[in-house]
Amino acid sequence: MNRTSSSATPAREQTGAAPGAGPDNGSTLSNGLKQRHLSMIALGGVIGAGLFVGSGKGIAAAGPSIVVAYAASGILVMLIMRMLGEMSAANPASGSFSVHAERSIGSWAGFTAGWMYTALLCVAVAAEALGAADIMVQWFPATETWMWVLLFMVVFTGTNLAAVSNFGEFEFWFATLKVVAIALFLVLGVLAILGLLPGTEAPGTAHLTGDGGFLPKGADGLMVGLLASVFAYGGLETVTIAAAESQDPVRGVARAVRTAMWRIALFYVGSLAIIVTVIPWNDSSIAKSGPYVAVLNYLHIPAAGQIMNVVILVALLSAMNANIYGSSRMAFSLTSRGQGPRALAKVSGGVPRRAVFLCSSFGFLAVLFSFWWPTTVFQWLLNMVGAATLVVWGFISVAQLRMRGRLEREAPEKLVVRMWAFPVLTWVALAGIVAVLLLMLRDENQRIQLLFTGGFGVVLTVIGVLRQRALRGGADTEAASR
Repeated sequence: MNRTSSSATPAREQTGAAPGAGPDNGSTLSNGLKQRHLSMIALGGVIGAGLFVGSGKGIAAAGPSIVVAYAASGILVMLIMRMLGEMSAANPASGSFSVHAERSIGSWAGFTAGWMYTALLCVAVAAEALGAADIMVQWFPATETWMWVLLFMVVFTGTNLAAVSNFGEFEFWFATLKVVAIALFLVLGVLAILGLLPGTEAPGTAHLTGDGGFLPKGADGLMVGLLASVFAYGGLETVTIAAAESQDPVRGVARAVRTAMWRIALFYVGSLAIIVTVIPWNDSSIAKSGPYVAVLNYLHIPAAGQIMNVVILVALLSAMNANIYGSSRMAFSLTSRGQGPRALAKVSGGVPRRAVFLCSSFGFLAVLFSFWWPTTVFQWLLNMVGAATLVVWGFISVAQLRMRGRLEREAPEKLVVRMWAFPVLTWVALAGIVAVLLLMLRDENQRIQLLFTGGFGVVLTVIGVLRQRALRGGADTEAASR
């Protein structure tokens, strides 16, 4: 079995982590992911169901100014990814930001960030399985939702139980299809804006400045659109988790992070600019069919709805596959560092199969909750992880602030990727995270999610701090007895 050597040394020996911080045994995982896998995971990770489906709500709230909202949140995401890339290139690990937080802040931080992210991905698996099943039921009305959910869960659990290269191949082809689809949409959109498509006229700026203007619902609408856009970017962190199982993790992370800027600008900001330029932002078809289908129908593309349903299905299945992978690797990393049941740290054939089973089982259980208690237990789960991405981004920012100085003193050669204008832009990112959290407090639905996530985070933090103190006390007692 091939092994990586990126994190074979205990965290305490590498960076002076707090007592009790064990190694991230990501070195026991195989390195079956190739550079092409990692590149497409990074590329396809930008294009998710949040872009194809969730962007419609943002357009309804902000109108043409949704372009500004996605650009602003995109800048925040680029800063987060740059920080994460700096740390992951310096110290590749299967636990990614959880390991960095543990080494830079304390074991309680790694515990909190890691288990919160694991819960987020497990609940996301359930939501994505349900979304994909709904599409299949539309195509095959005689079937039931649970049938498709069961099929998808079995297929992708099996994929993740096998060699990691299987996961990489699935994601490679899923990402390829999504990239081709969004590229074709961009080409058609640009041609339509220029009036070069048969049966279309150049719209100019009529839809950007008419229909209520660029800010039809004022600053409040822009703020709602901003919130919608922030959460559409979730999932980009998976590439730094996957990098630990690649053949060249440092090079892979560096390449993925360095191309993040043009990917976000092109796929998100570019496609949304096309949508609000080609058709009116308040067109009823956007809410009914989705923004991308609405544009394709306007351009008289045959079977536009079914084409986009296929793309959305692929995006959902891709996210399911990636989230089972990401949650299992994070759980494995946590348990291998003593942050959870040791039984989950066992690796077989280069794969943490027990962790895969745990995360898949939790995802399937969450699906059952959606059937049994859709407005209570399942909604509570959704609320608990509603703002988890922002919590994780906060830990990434603080960890990078603390780790950068240490790297410059002890191992400057590891700074293959450097955060721009450090520490100014790191503080700007932290301020941006705080600003989004404050905006969430203004919206009732978002406020509920924030409170639930905050409560979950407090519980994890208390457990993590108590555990850290217990380990430190045990270490001190052992040292005294000597």
